[in-house]
Amino acid sequence: MRTTLWRVLAMLLAFVLVASACSSDDDGGSDEAPTDGTEAPTDGTEAPTDGTEAADGSDEVDLTQGDSTLDAVKQAGLVRCGTRDALRGFAFVDPDTGERSGFDNDFCSVIAAAVLGDATATEFVDVETTDRFTQLQSGEYDVLVRNTTFTASRDGLEGATFLQPNYYDGQAMMVAADSEFETIADMDGAVICSAGGTTSEGNVANEASRLGVTLDVLSFDDTALLQEAFLAGRCDGWTSDTSQLVGLRSDYPDGADSLRILDGVFSKEPLAPAVRDGDSTWASAIEWAIFATIQAEEWGITSANVDDFLTSEDPNIKTFLGVEVDGAVLDPGLDLPADMNYQVIKQVGNYGEIFDRHLTPLGLERGLNALYTDGGLQYAPPYK
Repeated sequence: MRTTLWRVLAMLLAFVLVASACSSDDDGGSDEAPTDGTEAPTDGTEAPTDGTEAADGSDEVDLTQGDSTLDAVKQAGLVRCGTRDALRGFAFVDPDTGERSGFDNDFCSVIAAAVLGDATATEFVDVETTDRFTQLQSGEYDVLVRNTTFTASRDGLEGATFLQPNYYDGQAMMVAADSEFETIADMDGAVICSAGGTTSEGNVANEASRLGVTLDVLSFDDTALLQEAFLAGRCDGWTSDTSQLVGLRSDYPDGADSLRILDGVFSKEPLAPAVRDGDSTWASAIEWAIFATIQAEEWGITSANVDDFLTSEDPNIKTFLGVEVDGAVLDPGLDLPADMNYQVIKQVGNYGEIFDRHLTPLGLERGLNALYTDGGLQYAPPYK
């Protein structure tokens, strides 16, 4: 009896050892568990590493969005920009021709020129103010370039990563030209109209509190409805970023001269592009495209003379333009073409050219958006 029991136990042990050996060898893979939180495949296939579906048609692997977005843009040959269509100077569609123009539109073209070598490889997706972050998260466009203020709460709560500001602004107040108001302090009891879902609402409330006045704020989700309310006399003041007020005033039905913007600003409004959180590679590509416009202006490189600088004796400029220096071309590991800066400047222009093309005609001055060498805030890190 005892002998039989030992025989049975020996046979069971042998079976366990054989089964264990088979299970560790049948897929030819490592016996280490994955460390990224995903389960190892059980069908003998390898997990995809490029954000595509697995070979068996299973769900898409969740990888760093920065890599997948940059790859997707390259594969599609197109940059999709979240923007708007009715803010002259920044993003505007001509109602007669359907042509787009504007400061933000040009920065979408800057991104396309840097990444794809073609400034026209853009698709503009018009989004409402209140929907811009939701649509960014849902992947309806690749980058938000829509006069959007970079704030701590948006950076932390909206699932968005903000990049280098392309315009430094500040909030102001606009009133009718014949209004009795000269400052916000004069507006106690006034009704102020503001766009909903923006920083403007909170800023004007804070300013009223600081000044010790009472302001009744009316919010509108649509700028056209806000303008109707102002035309109808429902608003004593209209508050927004200075640049936006200037753009809106230029298209006001009663003419720009029928409105005036009060002196002074009462907030900091750095307007910056944004991508989805986790898009680190994509974010870097966009930032360095923006920096290219700033650095080019500092060196006096324009769309008209950029070809002349290809033979510059300054190695820093040659490196910047993707020209070989000492037998090598700069490769900062951004997965971008070596001549990206050349393409940006040749096809779109430097920062000053873009500003002068769209914002100077509205009467906006460089101010904080001047180069740091001229007392402004625009500054590009070195290309090394």
